[in-house]
Amino acid sequence: MRRSEIHAAESVECLNRALNRLKDIWEEIGIPEDQRLQRTDVVRKHIKGLLDMMIAEEDSLRKRLMSSIESCRKELDVLFTELQLSPFEDEGRTMLQLEKDIRSRLEVMMKQKSQRVKELKRLSKQDRELCDIMCSVPFCIDMDTVPSLEQLDSYRSYLSDLTKEKDRRHGEFVGIKRQIVVCMEELDQLPDTSFERDVVCEDEEAFCLSGDNITALRLLLGQLEDRKTENELVCNSYRSKIQELWERLHVLQEERECMSDHMVQSRKRNMDALEAECRRLDELKMKNMKNVIGAIRAEVALFWERCFYSLAQRRAFTPYYDVDYTVELLNLHEAELLSLKKHYEDHRELFEGVTRWQDSWTLFLQLEKKVTDPSRFNNRGGNLLKEEKQRAELQKSLPKLEKSLKTQVDLWEEEQYREFLVNGQRFLQYVEEQWELLRLEKERGKNERQLKKNQQMEHDLLYGTAQRTPSKRRLAGTPTPGKARKLNATSSIYGSTPNGTLRSAFGGTLCQSPVLRLPMSASKVSSALSVCVQAQRITFKIVFMALRNELSLSPP
Repeated sequence: MRRSEIHAAESVECLNRALNRLKDIWEEIGIPEDQRLQRTDVVRKHIKGLLDMMIAEEDSLRKRLMSSIESCRKELDVLFTELQLSPFEDEGRTMLQLEKDIRSRLEVMMKQKSQRVKELKRLSKQDRELCDIMCSVPFCIDMDTVPSLEQLDSYRSYLSDLTKEKDRRHGEFVGIKRQIVVCMEELDQLPDTSFERDVVCEDEEAFCLSGDNITALRLLLGQLEDRKTENELVCNSYRSKIQELWERLHVLQEERECMSDHMVQSRKRNMDALEAECRRLDELKMKNMKNVIGAIRAEVALFWERCFYSLAQRRAFTPYYDVDYTVELLNLHEAELLSLKKHYEDHRELFEGVTRWQDSWTLFLQLEKKVTDPSRFNNRGGNLLKEEKQRAELQKSLPKLEKSLKTQVDLWEEEQYREFLVNGQRFLQYVEEQWELLRLEKERGKNERQLKKNQQMEHDLLYGTAQRTPSKRRLAGTPTPGKARKLNATSSIYGSTPNGTLRSAFGGTLCQSPVLRLPMSASKVSSALSVCVQAQRITFKIVFMALRNELSLSPP
């Protein structure tokens, strides 16, 4: 039994006791029945009134609870719909508990709605600020409804990306603006258009970071850099021309130092100063035509050498030999020099490779020549070892360099539709000829040494052998080489027999008498003669090839 039911039973018992007490009092007083009835009716009405009042109050409470539950339920339904949440479950709850839970849940939902709306307003404000800065379209979201959590997360992610893009564009804008300012300063240029003034003069935070503006910024920077590059090219061409004219006209160093600042920077004022100096030097050049043409001819000759022009190619430029110094002649020489420079620069790698081969070849020939020099063995300090090591390295590197040059020469000939000539001769043929000359020179030297050896042998066969290197220990009775030669001469005077021998006083054999003695082998003499003839042929061939090269290089 509930405690409330116990209290109700006690209340009924208390009422009964009270009525019984009243009855006893009335009996004791002697109140008549009709008055008792009236008094009992008063008690009933009083109790009934109290109970009715209490019932009315409790019933009113019930109605209020029901009304509250109904209104809260309606609001919750609306909030659930707006917040896109699942509906509230109210099963198994009393009215009072249900009203309390619904009201608490409603407060929570109202708070969530307020937070979402507040967050939406904050994000919308940030979005508008970013859109104003970047001139972009706002995020597509309904501001009249409560956003879902997913929508808010998507909005935050969008604004985060937009903020990063804004920061990136701002950094790019600041960097490009700095470069634009530098370029304009170097070009001595002021902002002309409204866009340029917005970029250079206005506050950085006020600049619209739209995609079109960033593209226009890049375009403006590109135009300024192109103009700057063009100015640098023009200034460099002026400087090159000024340097050439200074050298040709032998301008004093003091005059050159006046232009030192303009020879480094490429601003508008520098370009104007360089242009004025070029005009001044051109006028001076016209007054010193002969000297200028002579200086240009020296440069032309230098590039002829660098480009390995043959005599025929050099003679093809007939103005080089003209002595009528006119403006037209000067222009022809300048055009030829410009063409030679361009030709050399276009194929610099090939020409430098050929020059490198020639230098290596010259050094290799010098080292090869030292191989046959007996005096190099008297060398001290390790030079002999260094020379041998260097010669071995050149002997390995030259074929590799020739192979690389062959590839470049083949490519050059395919591009130019003509043969690559070095001093009027195909380079590869020239290389082969140089190797052949070296081989012939070696063979000639070998034949000369063999001829000398054969001549010495023939001399020894005819006149006897003189001991050149004394032995470590002589036999008893053996005279010294000086005495042997003296005795040989004596034997010649006294005409000893051809096959006889002359005995010394000590009983030792001195030498056979060579006066009437025949050679031991006629074939050796014949071999010596053939070697001599072959050496002469090789010498003639080498001289012929050398003369041919000299004739191809001799001046007109």
